[in-house]
Amino acid sequence: MRRLIDLAYHLRRRLMAMVGWRTRGVKVMAFDAAGRVLLVRHRYVRSDLWMLPGGGIARGEAPDHAAVRELREETGCVLRDVVPIATFEARSEGRRDTVHLFSGTTGDEPHVDGVELAEARFWPVDILPDAASAATRRRIEEWRGPRPIDSSW
Repeated sequence: MRRLIDLAYHLRRRLMAMVGWRTRGVKVMAFDAAGRVLLVRHRYVRSDLWMLPGGGIARGEAPDHAAVRELREETGCVLRDVVPIATFEARSEGRRDTVHLFSGTTGDEPHVDGVELAEARFWPVDILPDAASAATRRRIEEWRGPRPIDSSW
């Protein structure tokens, strides 16, 4: 199953780059009561990296609703007190992507399905895992304040 997901992911990305498809997505900084941030590790592509959870925005869906939906779908956690942080532009892999970043709280423990996600857990914002992605580190530094927000993902 994992190889099929990897193949589908790569084919979709190549097709999107070829046609210049513009995508819209969300990323979520979900915090528990202790102020720790929820990070996930996917089972496809860069499965070695910890990242902020998120995903695509459905046609006609508001970005904040997509943030709540994606967090629930990926981890089972319900996002509350949703606050928009910033909107970013990305041009990775030859495609144009708009990413809306939100923060919020959750009182839930994350659960993974073993298909899309390999792991999900909370981390102290000042002690992120060594394998946190560069973009995740930038977004958390910006949120904490020592770094100004950069408009590119």
